[in-house]
Amino acid sequence: MIQLVPQTGSTNADLAARLRSGEGWTEGSWLVARRQTAGRGRQGREWFDGAGNFMGSTVVRLGESDPPPATLSFVAALAVYDAVAAAMGESEKLALKWPNDVLLDRGKLSGILLEMVRGHIIVGIGVNIVRAPQLPDRKTSALTDLAAAPMLEDFAASLAAAFDRRLEAWRTYGLAATLHAFLARSIHAQGSPLTVHDTDGSVLTGSFAGLEESDGALRLRLADGCERVIRAGDIS
Repeated sequence: MIQLVPQTGSTNADLAARLRSGEGWTEGSWLVARRQTAGRGRQGREWFDGAGNFMGSTVVRLGESDPPPATLSFVAALAVYDAVAAAMGESEKLALKWPNDVLLDRGKLSGILLEMVRGHIIVGIGVNIVRAPQLPDRKTSALTDLAAAPMLEDFAASLAAAFDRRLEAWRTYGLAATLHAFLARSIHAQGSPLTVHDTDGSVLTGSFAGLEESDGALRLRLADGCERVIRAGDIS
């Protein structure tokens, strides 16, 4: 089920309120807004409210045998990749970037935010369909830069179906299969140079050495051959 509303502050906040109040939210259902006035991104960033873009959230009820909750960001990124590829009819200019960015023609196309509430993970997703924000530190893209814009309802249905498929694979085959699928579509080649901007403001340079099999953290090989495990931060 997809519930489409004209406007709200934040679809993530709306679902969090329902979970905290005991109303609940059925896994597989989505809340999608045509406009969001208080959207948020990773690390507390404000999320761009572009009318005509996709802004929506869903809920995953965590099971005892599920992989680590934070790795749902890979599930979400793969689902966005699938839905955008379907809307465009091809995936040649699409790529993934750790930890959960979807890139179109090397520009950031989407944002993903996970929040835990009462044993559930709220997965919030924003996709630049008709326009993208201008950011000082990175290139951005919108789907309409290269293709016609799909109807919001059609894109929401496609994304929901893709998320269901990727979620089932995450649960059935484990995190390793999801990470393999992510890397197969990513810009990261073994040994490629990387700069990591850590959340504490520090900057590390090195090369890509893979992802941790346990939780998808990035392994950065430094110039002296040592490896650092990065679990948060931006990379370039």
